[in-house]
Amino acid sequence: MADNLLTEPRVASGSREIARLLERAGEHLPAPERGEEFGAYFEEFAGAKVILLGEATHGTSEFYRARAAITRRLIERHDYTIVAVEADWPDAARIDRYVRGREPSSSREAAFSRFPSWMWRNVEVRDFVDWLRVHNEACPPQQRVEFRGLDIYSLRASIAAVLEYLDRVDPEQARVARERYACLTPWQSTPASYGRAALLGRDTCEDEAVEQLRELLERRLEYLGRDGEEFFDAAQNARIVRSAEQYYRVMYRGAADSWNLRDRHMFETLQRLSARRPCAKAVVWAHNSHIGNAAATAMGWEGEFNIGELCRTAHGRDAALIGFGTDRGTVTAARDWDGPMEIRTVLPARPDSYEFLFRQAGLARSLTQWQGAEHGELREALSMPRLERAIGVVYRPEDELLSHYFRAVLPEQFDAYVWFEESQAITPLVSKRPQGVPETYPFGV
Repeated sequence: MADNLLTEPRVASGSREIARLLERAGEHLPAPERGEEFGAYFEEFAGAKVILLGEATHGTSEFYRARAAITRRLIERHDYTIVAVEADWPDAARIDRYVRGREPSSSREAAFSRFPSWMWRNVEVRDFVDWLRVHNEACPPQQRVEFRGLDIYSLRASIAAVLEYLDRVDPEQARVARERYACLTPWQSTPASYGRAALLGRDTCEDEAVEQLRELLERRLEYLGRDGEEFFDAAQNARIVRSAEQYYRVMYRGAADSWNLRDRHMFETLQRLSARRPCAKAVVWAHNSHIGNAAATAMGWEGEFNIGELCRTAHGRDAALIGFGTDRGTVTAARDWDGPMEIRTVLPARPDSYEFLFRQAGLARSLTQWQGAEHGELREALSMPRLERAIGVVYRPEDELLSHYFRAVLPEQFDAYVWFEESQAITPLVSKRPQGVPETYPFGV
């Protein structure tokens, strides 16, 4: 980046005037638990083929509840048919089976049981999932809304899913698949070790992963006649094995290579899901760093792209990119990767950040748009690169500047921005299945 982040924080030039513009442009939002009223503010985005809803952290309750309220409105009033989230495919598949009333998976593992389990295994997501199941019960099976995962971190679970499918439909091919995937078996529990071994010159498993996917797809006509849903799931898991093998093999070459591979996989999964349904309309839930246009951020300036940029390129204005932000409060996060979950205090935003400008605007909750001629002054005022905060599953306030801030041009990154001045941590779920829920309940056994 051209600017040095290691400078003393200072109030950006003209910030008070920009704050006044934000105050005039911002629409006051009700609390997200007033779902119908909250969701109504997002009606004008409902014509888009795909609406991408972000989050500035992976552990803020308001972001999850807001996305749920918006998505409910889009499903009920505008026939959106896919909810695609930044989660692993096999975990989300358990949710999908539950909300669409399909036979549960034979796996006895609870969905989202590995680190960071709280990211999707929380009260806010559970409440939306329970609503979606009830909504779908009133719809014909072919019109039910899907809940799908886009990510690639499920190497072990995806291998198991491919083998389980082939055991049922083609035992001989299951035997062949086991021989191919045996190459990856030693690395399933610690796939990052596979990447280190590949870097040190060990033979890779690329050919085996590619060949297994190729053979499965070559037999699609034979397998589709048995159960199209089950074949689609198996084929997607085989694609994940291929992508995960690539991801862990390139992750030590540089951050851009692995990031781009991951986001391209997520985008292609979204495209594949949409292509299966006539007139499909999708809602994506993922971090701001994935759903905003990367070309307007430091990551894009350094060679990375993301789902938002790929959707903008593919769909133009038929993709709506909506970012979310907060100033202060609490967040569910870990101090270090694979560390224990904590409720951590979010520091007030730096005075040289976009979040500080929104705090100065004085709106507790707002929706701000900058498209259209009437917002030209605001777009121009926000067009200078500023700091923006991103908190993932790890939050280190002690080195927040280096760990969690990056530069961006907000009105080019997003079409609109949802603001919560103060926010609270999500509520993780206990592992036990509540009394009275169906055996297919995906969050616990």
